[in-house]
Amino acid sequence: MSRVTLSRYLIEQTRSNNTPADLRFLIEVVARACKEISHAVSKGALGGVLGSMDTENVQGEVQKKLDVLSNEILLEANEWGGHLAGMASEEMDNAYQIPGKYPKGAYLLVFDPLDGSSNIDVNVSVGTIFSVLRCPNECFSQNDALGEEAFLQPGTRQVAAGYAIYGPQTMLMLTLGDGVKGFTLDRELGSFVLTHDSIRVPESTAEFAINMSNERHWEAPVKRYVGELLAGKEGPLGKNYNMRWIASMVADVHRILTRGGIFMYPRDGREPEKPGKLRLMYEANPMSFIIEQAGGAATNGHQRILDIQPESLHQRVAVFLGSKEEVERATRYHQE
Repeated sequence: MSRVTLSRYLIEQTRSNNTPADLRFLIEVVARACKEISHAVSKGALGGVLGSMDTENVQGEVQKKLDVLSNEILLEANEWGGHLAGMASEEMDNAYQIPGKYPKGAYLLVFDPLDGSSNIDVNVSVGTIFSVLRCPNECFSQNDALGEEAFLQPGTRQVAAGYAIYGPQTMLMLTLGDGVKGFTLDRELGSFVLTHDSIRVPESTAEFAINMSNERHWEAPVKRYVGELLAGKEGPLGKNYNMRWIASMVADVHRILTRGGIFMYPRDGREPEKPGKLRLMYEANPMSFIIEQAGGAATNGHQRILDIQPESLHQRVAVFLGSKEEVERATRYHQE
């Protein structure tokens, strides 16, 4: 029985679903970059890439060595192929301009090069999250610098999104807007192989993921909802729930995508001026697109995440995503 590689799957999509060839090539380049990042992550201390640097990213967070390395791998892999008009990364203040010596393409690539990097030094799964947008018409001048406003598109305009998770196996989860496929890296073959077809998130669940240490800072609807989960079978929801919290969004979402659950990262009272912690463009939008394509739901507690109009590249947002039944319940409590 022949195995379907990522490349073969993308070729079939080009033939049958009118997926543009340049989008196919772009996804393949991103996948190759993820393989290189996976190799660097797997070497750990042997590669001298563990630990922190003396620099901070635009959010004021200390950068890990692998954060910077992963960012450079993605930039260098994608800048010359002619598929992109520009890139934006959680690790960079401003949009990345495609060097003038290279051709420009029709797409924008937005990514978190290494999500969950605070877990690197303790050997917990981390990953790369990416989102692909079409570049507005004004992108195509070869002379003008690409401004931030070109990227400020709601998540509904994503043409593709995915993440690579670097764990016991390296996997690539991908949506082109027609369901979600999962590919596992065959290290001997050197290719991502289709192993999970037509992934669906169960509508109901008995698992939830949230950082309970922040409970005292939560808003009232979150306290109410989590309180009902913890009340178990004797509470208003009538069943027992288990809590799972890895503190790596890629790993938590991957578990939910695989077996259901709800992931919550609500806003809290420590920084009331901020609407949340996670980044809309680099984390919330691509993950929400993937979850919705798998039959789940994703909101900020008040509205669908994919409908939010971004106001800045590094905008933050509250996130409730996963099994539809639980996400709708948590959202209803906020709306009430």
